Amino acid sequence: MNTHYQEDPTNEKGGKKGTVKDLSQQIDYMIAALKGDDFVPLWQKSNLTLEEAAIYSGIGRNKLRMISDDENCKFVLWVGSKRLIKRKQFDEFIAKQYSI
Repeated sequence: MNTHYQEDPTNEKGGKKGTVKDLSQQIDYMIAALKGDDFVPLWQKSNLTLEEAAIYSGIGRNKLRMISDDENCKFVLWVGSKRLIKRKQFDEFIAKQYSI
């Protein structure tokens, strides 16, 4: 069985090896592999849904929605009425913030 699991050598996914977050992501891989789904980890996706961005960042969906509603928000991508978060720009935005 090929799970398409690839270790993240740069540890971009956040957290230290062996953390609950890391373990949770590994479990997600296993579930996806058992279902036969193609599973792409969040730290490898270029765009995230609000749900994924909330999990990825630890910021609540409502707060993300409020921040991304701003007309000048540089990390939001609208696909019709669907809101996607550009992960790299989002990371840069978060790195510059003192508080949200």
